[in-house]
Amino acid sequence: MDNLLLHVGFSNAIKISRILAVVNPGSSPVRKLKEEARQANKIIDVTEGRRTRSIIILDTGHLVLSSVQPDTITQRLSTLAKEERNPALKLDRLENSES
Repeated sequence: MDNLLLHVGFSNAIKISRILAVVNPGSSPVRKLKEEARQANKIIDVTEGRRTRSIIILDTGHLVLSSVQPDTITQRLSTLAKEERNPALKLDRLENSES
């Protein structure tokens, strides 16, 4: 899973191996973390002006602001992990998307 990319909205993707956490932006500690990252110029905003629904914390200390729900991102990560363990699942998904 080292070179896999995760779609985080509006044709933007993140390298999966860099992700530490996917969090909801509503809690006070996360808002504080976001403000500290903003002051350190470590915010990557991929919301295209929409509401921030999730924050992805990277191992570099950067925060990625996404308009995709945390549950959706977690589902996508889970699907990619399953496909990595069983490549036949990926073939099935690709064949179904072509029809």
